[in-house]
Amino acid sequence: MPRWIDTHCHLDAAEFDRDRSAVRARAAVAGVAHCVLPAVGVADFAAVRTLAHDFGDSYALGIHPLFVGQAQESDLALLDAELALRKADTRLVAVGEIGLDYFVPALTQSPLRERQEHFYREQLLLARKHGLPVILHVRRSADRLLKHLRELAPQDGWRGIAHAFNGSRQQADEFLKLGLKLGFGGAVTFEPARQLRRLAAELPLEALVLETDSPDIPPHWLYATAQQRGGGQAQGRNEPAELPRIAAVVAELRGITLDALALATTANASAALPRLRALTTW
Repeated sequence: MPRWIDTHCHLDAAEFDRDRSAVRARAAVAGVAHCVLPAVGVADFAAVRTLAHDFGDSYALGIHPLFVGQAQESDLALLDAELALRKADTRLVAVGEIGLDYFVPALTQSPLRERQEHFYREQLLLARKHGLPVILHVRRSADRLLKHLRELAPQDGWRGIAHAFNGSRQQADEFLKLGLKLGFGGAVTFEPARQLRRLAAELPLEALVLETDSPDIPPHWLYATAQQRGGGQAQGRNEPAELPRIAAVVAELRGITLDALALATTANASAALPRLRALTTW
């Protein structure tokens, strides 16, 4: 059975409080051998670290753009201190989840637009200072993300992942030129997502990593429309065990075997997040 890395899942989310261990066990049975758990704020740092050690997974530390409104300037100092404190922890693989979100209307306007950019730039500087890759939140913000990546690039370039990528081919190529990989998850399973599916099919295989972003971004078989939800149908909860089925969609789009996709995306994840190599020695 192919073995997979879920490069982005939030196992610390409240949606998993009642059955977190069972969720991770189901993923293991399905072939998900490793999960990367990004924090979204300083309050999550201890949780993602503890879960990564408990489950044999890895974690990232950062302040998510959706939470910069509640974050304090001192949180950047706390992040800096935590990255220094955990520098010898091989399960700390990146600074993330960080980035910009121009989908939520309030975040596109002052003062939150500028505050997002400030937190993003400061966290890029921390990633550079501590020699860590980045896990980027990219939602209608690819060009601005790229601008700051270019301006603040380390001497040896960036490593990391543009998570839940849904931009243009030109934007994809720019992230790849800067040294990042592109994360594909549940959104690629929707047939109307033609551009995204075309990217999954046509980008170089070495560009792709796989993710669930669970409990968010459910694949089409878990998604309930507004009409269905209005009729009482619950939205399905996404979880890491869905990754092999998402991978099957990507493999079909590319016309390759699941084994070939698993081998390639595992290698790609390790190239993006080099500390994974020692943690994924199957």
